[in-house]
Amino acid sequence: MTTEHSAELRAAARHLGRRRFLTVTGAAAALAFATNLPGTAQAAELDAAKITADPFTLGIASGDPLPSSVLLWTRLAPDPYAADSGLPAARVTVRWELAHDERFTRIVRRGSATAHPEFDHSVHVEVGGLDHDRVYYYRFRAGTWISPVGRTRTAPAKGARVGELKIAAVTCQAYHDGYFTAYQHLAEEDLDVVFHLGDYLYEYAVNAVGGLRNYTDRRLPAHFNRETITLEDYRLRYALFKTDPDLKAAHAAHPFVVTWDDHETENNYADETPENDVPPEEFLLRRAAAYRAYWENQPLRLPQKPNGPDAQLYRRLQWGRLAQFDVLDTRQYRSDQAYGDGWQYPGPESEDPARTMTGAAQERWLLDGWRASRATWNVVPQQVCVAQRRNVPTGVSKLSMDGWDGYPAARQRLLDGAVATGADNLLVLTGDLHNAYAHDLKQNFDDPSSRTVGVELVATSITSGGDGADKPSNWDAYMTSNPHMRFYHGRRGYVTATLTEQQTRADFRAVTGVTKPGAAISTVGSFVTEAGNPGLKQV
Repeated sequence: MTTEHSAELRAAARHLGRRRFLTVTGAAAALAFATNLPGTAQAAELDAAKITADPFTLGIASGDPLPSSVLLWTRLAPDPYAADSGLPAARVTVRWELAHDERFTRIVRRGSATAHPEFDHSVHVEVGGLDHDRVYYYRFRAGTWISPVGRTRTAPAKGARVGELKIAAVTCQAYHDGYFTAYQHLAEEDLDVVFHLGDYLYEYAVNAVGGLRNYTDRRLPAHFNRETITLEDYRLRYALFKTDPDLKAAHAAHPFVVTWDDHETENNYADETPENDVPPEEFLLRRAAAYRAYWENQPLRLPQKPNGPDAQLYRRLQWGRLAQFDVLDTRQYRSDQAYGDGWQYPGPESEDPARTMTGAAQERWLLDGWRASRATWNVVPQQVCVAQRRNVPTGVSKLSMDGWDGYPAARQRLLDGAVATGADNLLVLTGDLHNAYAHDLKQNFDDPSSRTVGVELVATSITSGGDGADKPSNWDAYMTSNPHMRFYHGRRGYVTATLTEQQTRADFRAVTGVTKPGAAISTVGSFVTEAGNPGLKQV
């Protein structure tokens, strides 16, 4: 197993420099890597009947529901912890079925897709021509093997009146910090769609006992006990995460809409700037590997497929006239964190109006989308905290340079833009913080009496941070210093939201712990924000 990028890629990077090496090069390996085309068009086809072990060890998934289309995903891996996943470098034909019922007595569509070795035998199937606003069931076949059954759904027709929408937001699932028990409970929730807000993967080493999972019945392979750098590293790490039964259950139960944050690549990277001091072309090789593995392992459509170190992950989904979802990418285009990152006092560097969190093109796209929106709720699933988080009640406070606090001019453009474009009932879904928060979004956070332009629901982590506590040690300081902060809770779990034309109700769900499996879950806080009257009210 290699811990370095291939010699061809490294040579191309040195010769051409930065981005150009992945799109303009004569090296066949680099070209295939950049364009994501199978590099061996005449690769032999494996007779799927010869697969002797279950190839569906990573489960199945669906994502990005459209009014007449669903996206189905799986990846073949009979030996998921092996570098080749237990398959030769050959094409495999995978059959799929979509039905009205989970026993598949009323099949709606069926077909086949090719699992290419160049894409690590992943399969992305876009099934069109479906009924609007309907639940479907799906499964895959490879040889004699049949996958688990998944449940998915289409979105309502554009412009349709929708009575209710039930969603959940999840984030931050460090494998080494505990069990994914929250996903076991999420799988049992009555939901239409789940939004994953980033840190699906962690790049950090996972030891033989799975960190805080402290396995006594198994030993993980040694190749997990180092940081992910190469494409092979990232692919194997996804295999580790996706063999988790609770995560597989959640994916099978609900369609997911995913976006990344930093750990899918590297902690706190910013655009082309890595966390650590490595040559730029080395980091872009790593970013290209991470982005490719992300697409291979997520239920994403073709427009999100990366080209080298670039991928357009931001996108827009509609749920009839009830909700518009503007899914952001606040990691790939941002300015570098000011003052060396971390919690710092704000100053001219962080307050420079030229600094961006989203990049100019994505910012224009968001504002244009709001301007054209006719939805009751304008929902923005994104990664890092929008609301101000002070840690002292008076005077100058340190702020997080990685969140929107470190990009105050960009935040002001965001909030002013919501007002100027008439983005009604702004609802921001946020991850990253490993705790649950509920915030009123103020047009001027330094003036508590200023206009409330929307609300922010911050999902706690699935595992990151370990068991946590009901009241973190800084609870009093935060709640005293931030009058717009309506809720703060430190256990692991997720947040659900029920949207109607009249209101959105948010329920913060938390498990009692994650370092041992099987923890119970409860609702630890509930809030309502009314359509036309932004601001959170506890219920």
